Amino acid sequence: MASSPDHHRNHTHTLNGDSKAHASKKPKLSFITPSEIASEFSHHDPNVARINNGSFGSCPNSVIEAQRRWQLTYLAQPDSFYFNELKKGILHSRTIIKDLINADHVDEVSIVDNATTAAAIVLQQAAWGFSESKFEKGDAVVMLHYAYGAVKKSIEAYVTRAGGYVIEVPLPFPLNSNHEIVSEFKKALEKGKANGRRVRLAVIDHITSMPCVLIPVKELVKICREEGVDQVFVDAAHSIGCTEVDMKEIGADYYTSNLHKWFFCPPSIAFLYCRKSPKCVELHHPVVSHEYGNGLAIESAWIGTRDYSPQLVVPAVLDFVKRFEGGIEGIKKRNHDTVVEMGHMLAKAWGTHLGCPPDMCASMVMIGLPASLAISSEKDTLKLRTHLREKFGVEVPIYFRPPKNGEVESVTGYCRISHQVYNKVDDYYKFRDAINQLVSDGFTCALLSN
Repeated sequence: MASSPDHHRNHTHTLNGDSKAHASKKPKLSFITPSEIASEFSHHDPNVARINNGSFGSCPNSVIEAQRRWQLTYLAQPDSFYFNELKKGILHSRTIIKDLINADHVDEVSIVDNATTAAAIVLQQAAWGFSESKFEKGDAVVMLHYAYGAVKKSIEAYVTRAGGYVIEVPLPFPLNSNHEIVSEFKKALEKGKANGRRVRLAVIDHITSMPCVLIPVKELVKICREEGVDQVFVDAAHSIGCTEVDMKEIGADYYTSNLHKWFFCPPSIAFLYCRKSPKCVELHHPVVSHEYGNGLAIESAWIGTRDYSPQLVVPAVLDFVKRFEGGIEGIKKRNHDTVVEMGHMLAKAWGTHLGCPPDMCASMVMIGLPASLAISSEKDTLKLRTHLREKFGVEVPIYFRPPKNGEVESVTGYCRISHQVYNKVDDYYKFRDAINQLVSDGFTCALLSN
């Protein structure tokens, strides 16, 4: 059977082989070195400042090797793999995830392809509530205006089509405090309950994608409980490995996060937490296969012949993060501290500002781009992003904020930088210098062809 690599576990130094002389001393841990980190990510393009971990994540070589062993185990004897290895391996991964997120029971944890799949599972169940007349036509689903585009499309496909009334919570940007989010969220719930309607589902991001903001999810879930919202689904695509994830403290009915963004898994793998509660009805995977009716976790573990290796390497990922001081908690803190430092550096260099205070950031930060770049549309952000990639070797997403009435020469473009363990300060200096050169050259987005 293929297993997670053991040769990268933490190890201890022996001192001259004399165990008696030093028996009272605790062994000194040997953590991963910068050269070992570089080796783990040697497959990254060395010509690109990859400061966009948030979009697609990253996977170290030791985990890629573990994945390859699982793939070969399957290809060598598929029948043996399916009957003897697959279910056992996925259960092992689910158990690790259960402990990482502080869930009560492994039965609350299912593994799916990604957070978009998890959203489809939850929203499909909401659609059935309308189509089977468990909900009244016009009952509401509330989501943040910052909700991920694919989730918005899923709400349109499932909820709106079934007769639900969708309310978006408008949020300002830049943001100055959590109070702005909480205030707008309360207003949206009041709107959802107007005219005798009920709010059947609240969809709350933990870390929004674009613009990226760390949402006060615990407070919003608490408000939902106080206001009688039926169920709460937290779309936390970025959260695990990026910020604190504790199911008991958050208290949502459903919660999903990708493990291939900030937890070093290969694409694609996510977990969907479903709280055990009489209120939480049975969910089903949208791809129906032989395991239908045996519970979501079992249904998700077999949706037909496919590559399940990303779901089986979670133990290898755990071994990898243990090589860092403080494990995943240490990684999260260092990523946050460094990305905020780099964000301040860039804002100072360009004479702009951060998109929100540091305590509303995790491992990603929004920074205003110089107004002289004249970013005036979503198309401009895509053209500028391509220009930075092709001409300067910088990979970074860009957000367009339409100017408010009366604003002149305001910041309308924001970049989102990420920090992960493989990043170096030079990556951010390269980005700084690229933007400074564009400004010095008198560049505007209007100069880029479609």
